[in-house]
Formats: sequence, structure tokens, C-alpha cells
Amino acid sequence: MKLLIVSGLSGSGKSIALDTLEDCNFYCIDNLPVTLLEDFINHVMLVDKVTYAKTAIGIDARNQSESLVYFAENLQLIRSKGIDCEVIFMQAEEATLLKRYSETRRRHPLTDVNIPLKEALRIEREMLTPIARHANVVIDTSRTLYHQLRDLIREHIGERDNLQISLQFQSFGFKHGVPLDADFVYDARSLPNPHWIPELRILTGKDQAVINFLNKQDSVLELYQDIHDFLIRWIPRFEAEGRSYLTIAIGCTGGQHRSVFLIDALVKAFKQTYRNVIIRHRELH
Repeated sequence: MKLLIVSGLSGSGKSIALDTLEDCNFYCIDNLPVTLLEDFINHVMLVDKVTYAKTAIGIDARNQSESLVYFAENLQLIRSKGIDCEVIFMQAEEATLLKRYSETRRRHPLTDVNIPLKEALRIEREMLTPIARHANVVIDTSRTLYHQLRDLIREHIGERDNLQISLQFQSFGFKHGVPLDADFVYDARSLPNPHWIPELRILTGKDQAVINFLNKQDSVLELYQDIHDFLIRWIPRFEAEGRSYLTIAIGCTGGQHRSVFLIDALVKAFKQTYRNVIIRHRELH
């Protein structure tokens, strides 16, 4: 049996994640109190193993903070009953969340006459720390659109092969911020930059002219080989420790040329060994 616990900051996309999982044939429950988790497992999931063979539960800051403190014990109890349980934690930058609430004019669940939105976000992040600490995968949605998030959820969870670790390779631009959900971040800004060649400036790392230029740079090939060798050596060790997901991010200045080229090259190499390989070029969307 499979149980996914979906949690995260209000406004980070938990509802979209649950809707997507429902489309992937998960039985979804939003905002189940943590105190009812054990009863749900014992009297619902384990009683009807067909209907609830794939279940997703949303848990958020509407729970009492006292119950969230014991989340680790609840997680251990669930797994002790033979249920494959994973935790997805969703987050976004504070500025992004403030903007989303401003645009939708929705009320944050922790705000009241004495607690403004910014303070509510800080309190919520602190409340959810016990869940975030045990997350199998963290998804940062600061620069993710609706359909992109649905694709990420499907690729991470809904339609992946559970027998092997899932790898996400992501390019990004440092000037737009470092992705918060990356396990490894590599800096490609020291490499020769196609941006300074007029005929290459408007292209990306997917265009053949840029690929040809970067393939001729010894430093580019050296960085690729160093990253490749590091991952080849260490991914199996993370997999042996039970990790289900790893996100590898490479950044350059704008996220258009060097990082895109390197990510595409790594994906091509690792797809020969790993079935669950996800690629995302953040600044090209």
C-alpha cells in the first residue's frame, strides 16, 4: 500500500498537487488532522486495501501545532504497519507567497486582526518544520506555473517507477535566485559565456551553434566530467540509504546557455542507467 503525505506552506500549490494525484488514481483527503492519522490507517486503509491502495493526505498549518510536534512518531507508526509512506513538502519564497495572496485576495489560515500575513507565513513555516524535516522530496514552486507543477507531481510521484531513485536535473539562472529544492547546486558562471558572442546571445544551450561552441571549451568539458563522476559515485549511496529523489541543479548567470547545455548532457548520460530522470530548464519556461 502507498501513502503520500502532502504538506507545505499555504499558497505553495498543495491543492494542485492533490488534484494531480487524484488524476493519477490516488484516493485524496485534504486537511486530515494529524491526531486522526493512526485511526485512519487502522480503521480505513488497512480494512479496505483495494480502495485505499494508493492514498494521498494533505496536512497543513490548520492542524494544532502541538500535534505537528509528534509527526515523526506518527510517520514511524505508519511505516511499522507495512505501508510505503512518503512525504512531499511544498514551499515558495516569501515574496512569491505574498504576491499570490495579494492577487487572489484569499485569507491565510493563520491571519487574524493581530497577525498580519507576513507574520502568519513565518509562524506557519516554523509550525511545519517537523514535517519538512522528514520530507522525501521538497518542491519549490516560486517560479513554477500551474501546468508545470502538475507535470512535476506526475513525474515525481504519480507515474514513476518506485523501484529506482528519481533524479531531477534542473538548469537555472543565479540572477533569478537559487532553487530552494535542490540537493546539489553547481555553479557554471566561470565557464566561457556564449552571451558575449553576438550571434549566440539570442540562442540557448539547446541550439546547435551554442552546443558546438561549448563543446570546444576544455573548461566546460572538465566541469561536466567532474559533476558526472561525482554523481556516478554518490547517487548509489543515497539510493542505498533509502532516498527516493535527488535534485541536481546547475546555474549560470541567466540560465540560458551554459547551465542548459550541461543539464542536457547529464540527462543524456544518466538516462542510460536510470529510468526515472526528470529535466527542467527553469528559465526557458
